[in-house]
Amino acid sequence: MNQERIYQVLLGPHVSEKATLVAEANRQFVFKVRLDANKLEIKKAVEKLFNVQVAFVNTTVVKGKNKRFGRSLGRRSDFKKAYVALKDGFDLDFTGAAE
Repeated sequence: MNQERIYQVLLGPHVSEKATLVAEANRQFVFKVRLDANKLEIKKAVEKLFNVQVAFVNTTVVKGKNKRFGRSLGRRSDFKKAYVALKDGFDLDFTGAAE
């Protein structure tokens, strides 16, 4: 996997109530990723960007909802989420606070 692809795979952290509960209970972190990214690419990207070791990756595709804007109909885009579990002794800190 080339260096450009590593930066394109992860779109950002997915912050939600469920993602927070999963992070506290299972030490898993949730990222929004590209729809064409596979588990191996996601694992390599997280390991290189955050300098951690990944235990496993689970992915899910969230289907976009149909929405109305006045009279016209619209649709939100589909997106892919990756649940990334880290090996023991590793942790991610998104706040950027140095310890």
